[in-house]
Amino acid sequence: MGLFDRRSGKGTPFDWLVVGLGNPGKEYARTRHNVGEECVQLLAQRHGSTLKGGRDQALVGETRFGTGIDAPRVVLAFPITFMNESGRAVAELIRRYQIESVDRLIVVHDELDLEPGVLKLKAGGGLAGHNGLRSITQHLKTQDYLRVRIGVGKPPNKERGASHVLTRVPARQREVLDQAVAEAADAVELIVSAGIDAAMQVVHGR
Repeated sequence: MGLFDRRSGKGTPFDWLVVGLGNPGKEYARTRHNVGEECVQLLAQRHGSTLKGGRDQALVGETRFGTGIDAPRVVLAFPITFMNESGRAVAELIRRYQIESVDRLIVVHDELDLEPGVLKLKAGGGLAGHNGLRSITQHLKTQDYLRVRIGVGKPPNKERGASHVLTRVPARQREVLDQAVAEAADAVELIVSAGIDAAMQVVHGR
């Protein structure tokens, strides 16, 4: 039985799992590497949920995107394992919430290869050297999950790569990233409501 096969268990399976990547701890808050976390926190606020600690090495919120009994049931999560071990939490969440397919997993993350504030969507594909994506792929044995990529720009040189993503952002660029985080949350909602292809047409057509 594969990771994405339905399993018997308590409760009704959830429709979607949305994971925002980042590092735990106040020292990493509002850094470029944590824009994924900011996105899921914003989605939780929008949909009346709160991310709380649980047993799956993640802060987790359960909600619906919309009203009525047919509104999609969505799990919002921020792994607290540090970025390079994100896959451990994601695999556990998929099992517990009985997520049925890899295309029902949305990962929101920072992207060095995009200019600050640029937003792109992707279904599967390469990992672009991202440690969080690498960990998720290793644990799921697939890289065909959906990604919402928030551009944070490249560091001035390779030697400054870590400090680029792990230090606080200048105020002017922080405003750009805040707007991108809001647009990323919009994109997640659009994927859930209309599918990845329709969401790509909207986001990439701007």
